[in-house]
Amino acid sequence: MKVTQKVKKILANYESDNPGTKANIARLLMHGKLAGTGKMVILPVDQGFEHGPARSFAPNPPAYDPHYHFQLAIDAGLNAYAAPLGMLEAGADTFAGAIPTILKVNSANSLSTNKDQAVHGSVEDALRLGCSAIGFTIYPGSEDQYEMMEEIREMILEAKSVGLAVVMWSYPRGGKLDKAGETAFDVCAYACHMAALLGAHIIKVKPPTAVLWQEEAKKVYEARKIDGSTLAKRIEHVMKTAFEGRRLVVFSGGEAKDEASLLAEIKALRDGGATGSIVGRNAFQRPREEALALLEKIVAIYKGND
Repeated sequence: MKVTQKVKKILANYESDNPGTKANIARLLMHGKLAGTGKMVILPVDQGFEHGPARSFAPNPPAYDPHYHFQLAIDAGLNAYAAPLGMLEAGADTFAGAIPTILKVNSANSLSTNKDQAVHGSVEDALRLGCSAIGFTIYPGSEDQYEMMEEIREMILEAKSVGLAVVMWSYPRGGKLDKAGETAFDVCAYACHMAALLGAHIIKVKPPTAVLWQEEAKKVYEARKIDGSTLAKRIEHVMKTAFEGRRLVVFSGGEAKDEASLLAEIKALRDGGATGSIVGRNAFQRPREEALALLEKIVAIYKGND
């Protein structure tokens, strides 16, 4: 695997990490059609846990099969495939070495009202399955946020000690937050910064709206004229909160939407300096050929070929 100068520059930002962890970050950045560009597109398939199997896979029934997602990510030339333990175990041998994988080690489910996630995977599982990274969700704002942060702190220490990378989903939720607050400009930026402070190598957040939700933060945003007038400008600010872009930040694709809206959003992410996208339902809920065509367009956008 030849590592480009751009990727070497990114790896230099992770000053405390051992060669094993840097090698796994490099594997994620050097795989697929975006290899070496410093950009990433990842397929995440944890929605069966989060939303239930029918809501997730009935729109495209072949997606009930874990092998379908491995093959989709491989054929689309994506950087990585992320999924919970059982999904990765179901294809671990067939697809060993074919694409970097990320073990999602905690999940919520739609049957619960508690804004928390259960830990159901481990660093040991990730090593056993040949994963490049673990993935973990925190809910800044929830009543259980401090416990979640303490859990990931222990797993980060273990993962880094054995050379794995850490991907952190940072989704504001619960507590005082209403729906507008969950994706507000200032709140998404805050959530990104928290993940960086906790030691994540790669951070996943939602694209922020123009809402300024925290009154004290709103005063600063307005006084300092922090521009949130367009999505690209908001992404640019979120990237600054990731240590002035020293950490990789990918943005979720969210719920299923029409192709034109999704591609317009992806272009704004790119224009704002995002590392990339992590696109799940918008890919695997479409028929396979449509999904591959869509992912090809997303990759082309991050290459600058739009």
